[in-house]
Amino acid sequence: MEQSQPLLKTLMLILIVVLLILISPKGGTYFYVHNIRWIYVFIMATGFSLFLIPIVKYLAVKFRIMDFPAERKIHRKPIPLLGGLAIYIALVLTIIRNLNFNPELKGIVIGGAIIFILGLVDDIWGLSARYKLVGQIAATLVIIRYGVVITVIPHWPGEHIIEILLTIIGVVGVINAFNYFDGMDGLAAGLGIISSFCFFIFALQTGQRYLAWLAIALLGACMGFLPYNWKPAQLFLGDSGSNFIGFNLAALAIMGSWKVENPLVACVVPVLILSVYIFDMIYTTVSRIKNKRVHNVKEWLEYTGKDHLHHRLVKLGMSEVGTVLIICALSLTLGIGAIVLRGAGAFESVFLFIQAVLIFLIIVVLMLTGREIR
Repeated sequence: MEQSQPLLKTLMLILIVVLLILISPKGGTYFYVHNIRWIYVFIMATGFSLFLIPIVKYLAVKFRIMDFPAERKIHRKPIPLLGGLAIYIALVLTIIRNLNFNPELKGIVIGGAIIFILGLVDDIWGLSARYKLVGQIAATLVIIRYGVVITVIPHWPGEHIIEILLTIIGVVGVINAFNYFDGMDGLAAGLGIISSFCFFIFALQTGQRYLAWLAIALLGACMGFLPYNWKPAQLFLGDSGSNFIGFNLAALAIMGSWKVENPLVACVVPVLILSVYIFDMIYTTVSRIKNKRVHNVKEWLEYTGKDHLHHRLVKLGMSEVGTVLIICALSLTLGIGAIVLRGAGAFESVFLFIQAVLIFLIIVVLMLTGREIR
């Protein structure tokens, strides 16, 4: 990482110059005219992120907002813990500067602010699981108010209540599932990039411009952060970053129109893109309940252990970098399957879903093997 510093600084300087051009009053005209606004958004988000990261790193060290080594943690020295602040500011500034909003996007920005502030408070002073859960539910209710809600339920009695409950469960679940993967250098940021990329490609193909702008902005913000988070990490996301990214990924999954005429495809597409997080959360939850390590929601939120997919792969003898690359490749593979579903019918979607299940059955065997290795 030391040898890459000059290149990284040069790249950052170039992007900052480009960024200054883009944020000028007429900076986005060319991209508007040529219908490639997403490039404009991506460059802004990446540039803002790269520009802000050295600043937040300095602030974290100055005010000792650090992640200190502990028994359950991998790193052996204190690491600055404000990477999430750079990602949050970069994404919000990009969305605001883009000057294109719809109600759903506004709701996601407001809800994301709640999630980020809760995470920042937790990073600095600590926050109980109860308050985290209440805050996550509150943020979800905000996006529901702005129209970001699961709508695949048939016309049953009480369908709206069911949809609201499913949305709350889905968003809170993805936030915490994504947070579980913030335990290895580069893993959470890498997965955030891949999931955002898959959502972006699907949005671009289907003409969902607001979905595409949010996805590419999140991708750019994570991209600017990744060089500083790759092993050996100089900066961590913190809960403010991992929860914020997880919230936005959940919002992207719900906000998108995947295939209105085929509810099965509409369900399978976002599930496949987020399937690595969903699988890990379900597997570890079932394992912890079975082994009587957790007994209620509070204990589930607070439990921290080395029983996640990345921990198990390391126990099998893989390096940390190798583990990160394997999990990211798995996520990309399943995401590509989701993108292919755009032109598929119910028959093909069932087989792609079965394929994903078989892949995860293989992963279960690996995780069980990893559990036996001490």
